[in-house]
Amino acid sequence: MSLPTPSPEVVLQQLNWRYATKKFDADKKIPADVWALLEQSLVLAPSSFGLQPWKFFVIENPAIRAQLLEHSWGQKQVVDASHLVVLAIRTTIDADYVDHYLARMAEVQGVPVENLQKFGDVVKGFIAKPPYPLDMQDWATRQVYIALAQLMTVAAMVGVDTCPMEGFIPAKYDQVLGLAELGYKSVVVCPLGYRAADDKYATSPKVRFPVSEVVEYR
Repeated sequence: MSLPTPSPEVVLQQLNWRYATKKFDADKKIPADVWALLEQSLVLAPSSFGLQPWKFFVIENPAIRAQLLEHSWGQKQVVDASHLVVLAIRTTIDADYVDHYLARMAEVQGVPVENLQKFGDVVKGFIAKPPYPLDMQDWATRQVYIALAQLMTVAAMVGVDTCPMEGFIPAKYDQVLGLAELGYKSVVVCPLGYRAADDKYATSPKVRFPVSEVVEYR
């Protein structure tokens, strides 16, 4: 089935429209159907081997957000944005987790789990004895940034503002949200919503190096 796609001009327009929103309109909320799309953009994000070594915590409780503000360098986006997503990695990625994934794959694809054993062995081998020096938590962190990029891009395409944030104290977030007990560790935060009319950064020109400096054809 052929799906309609936006024109290159529209895509480029939205990528230029997007910026790291410094001030959100606290009174504007993302409609439920739009949020459902953004939620699915996270669920559908690609990851190495398809392992999805992550969980996305959507913080709705205002009291919890107020607590997190203290550990976010005072950045008000945490409390003012319509939605606040904490992107976290699994702290344990092992053979049991691979088996959990294989069970889900068998369920979705309608095949016996035994048929997936060779693939599972490859993944388990990669985890146990990677072909190059590899820290699994560093690897999982890189996967999370793929999900973040997809979330931000889809948000831009539907006119929702975002602000990716590393300016927070992960250990404190983990403590407030009880992530360690759940087997997760926060990596990056992304408030989403709609820019305030008086956010001066909304109209600032994007500062990017020219194509010739950052793209090389060989």
